[in-house]
Amino acid sequence: MDEKRNVRGQLGLYLQWPLFLGALVILMNVVVGAIDTGAGLAMCGFTIVYLIISIVLYVYRRKKLMAGLVEFSADYAWVQKNLLEKLDVPYLVADENGRFLWMNEQFTEIARKNKMKNGTLMAMFPDVTKETLKDFSENVSIHTVLGDRNYRMDIKPLRLGAYDEELGLLEHNQDAQDLLAVYLFDETEILRYQQEIFDQRMVAGLIYLDNYDEALESVEEVRRSLLMALIDRRINKYVNNLNGVVKKMEKDKYFFVIKQHYVPELREQRFPILDDVKAVNIGNEMAVTLSIGLGMGGESYGQNYEFARMAIDMALGRGGDQAVIKSNEKTEYFGGKSQQKEKTTRVKARVKAHALRELISTKEKILIMGHRLGDIDSFGASVGIYRIAAALDKKAHIVINDITSSVRPMIDRFTESSGYPADMFLSGDQAVEAVDSSTMLVVVDVNRPSITEAPSLLRMIKTIVVLDHHRQGSEIIDNAVLSYVEPYASSTCEMVAEVLQYIADGIKMKPQEADSLYAGIVIDTNYFNNQTGVRTFEAAAFLRRSGADVTRVRKLFRDEMINYKARAQAVSQAEVFEGAFAISECPSEGIENPTIVAAQAANELLSIRGIKGSVVLSQYNGVIYLSARSIDEVNVQVMMERLGGGGHRSIAGAQLTDTTMAEAKERLKAVIKEMIDNGEVQ
Repeated sequence: MDEKRNVRGQLGLYLQWPLFLGALVILMNVVVGAIDTGAGLAMCGFTIVYLIISIVLYVYRRKKLMAGLVEFSADYAWVQKNLLEKLDVPYLVADENGRFLWMNEQFTEIARKNKMKNGTLMAMFPDVTKETLKDFSENVSIHTVLGDRNYRMDIKPLRLGAYDEELGLLEHNQDAQDLLAVYLFDETEILRYQQEIFDQRMVAGLIYLDNYDEALESVEEVRRSLLMALIDRRINKYVNNLNGVVKKMEKDKYFFVIKQHYVPELREQRFPILDDVKAVNIGNEMAVTLSIGLGMGGESYGQNYEFARMAIDMALGRGGDQAVIKSNEKTEYFGGKSQQKEKTTRVKARVKAHALRELISTKEKILIMGHRLGDIDSFGASVGIYRIAAALDKKAHIVINDITSSVRPMIDRFTESSGYPADMFLSGDQAVEAVDSSTMLVVVDVNRPSITEAPSLLRMIKTIVVLDHHRQGSEIIDNAVLSYVEPYASSTCEMVAEVLQYIADGIKMKPQEADSLYAGIVIDTNYFNNQTGVRTFEAAAFLRRSGADVTRVRKLFRDEMINYKARAQAVSQAEVFEGAFAISECPSEGIENPTIVAAQAANELLSIRGIKGSVVLSQYNGVIYLSARSIDEVNVQVMMERLGGGGHRSIAGAQLTDTTMAEAKERLKAVIKEMIDNGEVQ
């Protein structure tokens, strides 16, 4: 307002300058008259004429001058309006409710094509809502789609109250938001170019043959070269169809590069090369399986290769015969239908045993930790590591918080024996206090940090060793200095039993220690019915020679009557879903540990003809636990991973919080239906 007054004052002074000059002429006339009367009188006539002319110009020409200024302003406003009307950027003025008030020619053309000339922003652009228009006080940008075009919509508030205050015509309202200025910027071509750049990015890939040596041994020597030639041909043809480049690095390892454009196609097809290679048969008794690791989305080619290497490690750690896609955002898994065959060689077990001995020898204190709500496999493996540490004259402690009903009979045998120290078992809090610079942590039967007994120990201790038989998921203990993960093993107790045979000469186990390891194998294999191989029986034989008693172990795991009835109820009330999946709920009232009973019920349901997989749900401390089991037709690990869990191919589980039993069953059924639709059930 002050600025406008300034302009008007300058204009007024400009119009009044002849009058000010007239005052100067009068003063000059007076001075001249004082000097010479005649000259003063002569000049007086000229002064009067000048004043008359000045007054006439100021009074009569002022209106014409103002009219000229008004005409110039009108022409200037017309130019502005015409430029806005012809502006190449689509422009719209709408009210605070999104109704169209005015639009230029470009916006009019867009609205006409979409039959929205007299509509609203909400009707024309689904991404714009009334809440969107009300929730901002400054400029905002919204990316939206209209027809086959992509737009960036910039919305700017126009507060008429501010202009009213300037002009002084209306009372100003601070909260008034009267109009919206909307600009549309077509992003279609830019997004298309960005997508093309994204699609052209390099994806690094690794292909490993899982069972190269075993497959070659199962075929005649003269046909081995033919078998490998056929596999090479299928791998090369598959990558070439993706316009990629493949290079064989070793006899059973390949490196390939493809464009990111083909990754969605691979996801949709779920990597048919996995089945194509297994179909190669020239008389070989064992089908060849392969694992694929893809790395993408990295900041450099080197990072993509590192992602590919991590992905292939995950695929192998999960049992092979599958593909893993890893980016900096997420990890995806495909395949994993077949059961991995155990390796008859124990070279890896011997190498890991020697490495473990060297690590233990450099430390003074060993902490051994399993998973939360530990089972007998976790406990037995912990006892085995405890015996190794004791044999090497190291102080060892087993970290355990909640003692389940399945583990209590075994623990009682140690706590009641005088041959073990009182601090053999520590809680998580006690273990944290015991940590020092010479402490080593051994994690058994789990590779997920979040479900260990004391996750804080993983951050406090630098020397960490992991021994596990579960297939790896996206969440793993990534700071371990030694990791021994073998999905083919029946149990962690089997792995520890093998390590015991190689770590040192003459290690003698006490009967309760051998019983613990033997019990872990028995329970995890469901009395040698699941995931059992030659090495499983060899480990059991070693433990039997070390003092394990089959009858004693069986007596320790006899059920309470209430648990037996609950298990029978879960089996009797099972629902058969999609004709092949048994789903049931285990009662938890009065049962100390319903999750154990649920797992036993899931095992029993597999005895029913036609059942490919079983899942029993139980509720414990406000959390719903799912115990999933299968024989060989369903990968229950993949099923449970989609519910936030994991495990083994035939034994897996998950935990659901903040949900009801009915909601948990519906989520489970949705996952099963998805797996059937994707062909993940044989």
